[in-house]
Amino acid sequence: MEKAKPLPAYLVQRYHGWKATTYAENSSWYRKLATDGQHPRAMVISCCDSRVHVTSIFGADQGEFFIHRNIANLVPAYHPDGKQHGTSAAVEYAVQVLKVAHLIVLGHSNCGGVQGCLNMCSGEAPELEENDSFVGRWMDILRPKYDLVKDIKDPAEQQRQLEKHSVMISLENLMTFPWLAEKVTSGELTLHGMWTDIAEGGLEYYNPAATKFESV
Repeated sequence: MEKAKPLPAYLVQRYHGWKATTYAENSSWYRKLATDGQHPRAMVISCCDSRVHVTSIFGADQGEFFIHRNIANLVPAYHPDGKQHGTSAAVEYAVQVLKVAHLIVLGHSNCGGVQGCLNMCSGEAPELEENDSFVGRWMDILRPKYDLVKDIKDPAEQQRQLEKHSVMISLENLMTFPWLAEKVTSGELTLHGMWTDIAEGGLEYYNPAATKFESV
C-alpha cells in the first residue's frame, strides 16, 4: 500500500487558525459538547454537494443538527433485508436514539445527481444503467418521478422540478418506516421538505396542504 501523504498545507493552516481562535474562545462549550453528548433538535438530510452549507443556511451552532448527506438528498423506502443501508441507519439513529423533533429533507438547485437521473432516464447516460454504477442504482430511487417531468421543454425548469421531486419522494419514503410514521402520527416528530436556490440564496418550503413549494 502506498505511504500516506501529508495533509495539504492549506488544511493544516486552517486547522491551526481555528484552534487558536474559534476553539480557544469557546473551549468550555466544546468540552461540554464532548461530555454531555449530542442532543440535536433536528435531523437534516441534504445533498453531498459542497455548495450546500446546511449550518450556514440556518445559522446553526455545533450540536444543533444531526446531518446526513448523500447524492441528491434521497431516502430509500423501508427495506429491512439484513444488508447495509447508510441513510436508513442514520434515520433510525436520529429518530429512535436521538429522538429528534424535526426531520428536514433539503434539496437544492443545479444538483448533479438529479441531472444524472435525467440523463439516465432519457437514454443519454447508458453508463449509469450498468449494475456496477453506484450512482445509477442510487438514482433509481428518483426514477419513478421522471415521468412527471419528462414533457417539460425547458431543461432548467425540468431539472428544477425533478430536484423538488427528490425532496418529495424522500418524504414519501420516510413514511414507509413504521416506527417513524408512528412518531409523525403521534406528533412526536414532524417532517419538512425544503429546496434552496444556490445562486439566489432563496429557500422554499413544501406545503403539503397546497401540494407545492412556497418561498420562506
